[in-house]
Amino acid sequence: MKKILLAFGLLVSTLSYAQQEIKLDIGDVLIVKNLEFSYENYITESSSFGISASFNLKDQDADFRYHENTMITPYYRNYFSTNEAWNFFGEAFLGINSGKNEITDSADTITGYDKYTDAALGIAVGTKYITESGLTIDIHAGIGRNLFGSDSPTLVPRLGVNIGWRF
Repeated sequence: MKKILLAFGLLVSTLSYAQQEIKLDIGDVLIVKNLEFSYENYITESSSFGISASFNLKDQDADFRYHENTMITPYYRNYFSTNEAWNFFGEAFLGINSGKNEITDSADTITGYDKYTDAALGIAVGTKYITESGLTIDIHAGIGRNLFGSDSPTLVPRLGVNIGWRF
């Protein structure tokens, strides 16, 4: 019974702060034709957790594209200042990603693709601007390392210019 009361208390205290955001990464949409949505829930004034879902819309044989076709990224952020408008943060994330790697022959001609699914553990840093009306803009950059597969890329980027709304 004590464990149930403790879990219920933690749930209520998490939801009672009631700061949440939804965001779209417009940098990825405009530059690399990648669609990424995010949801962020604040635990306290200085910490939050969230999840991002990224979908690569570029053709597999494009000159420049992310390796990942899809990526689901749960993350935790710690904010370093209490400034209401500008805030700096550090982030730890786990990126569950899948995609295709090129198979080449001895003449570096692409002969096919190997599918992969992997999980990357990583860190990022960034800054966030929040207006009084609830508009948010955050810019972040980081990198993760895939942990399990031999067919997956070693490094996974975490870059974003997000526009969103706090409610």
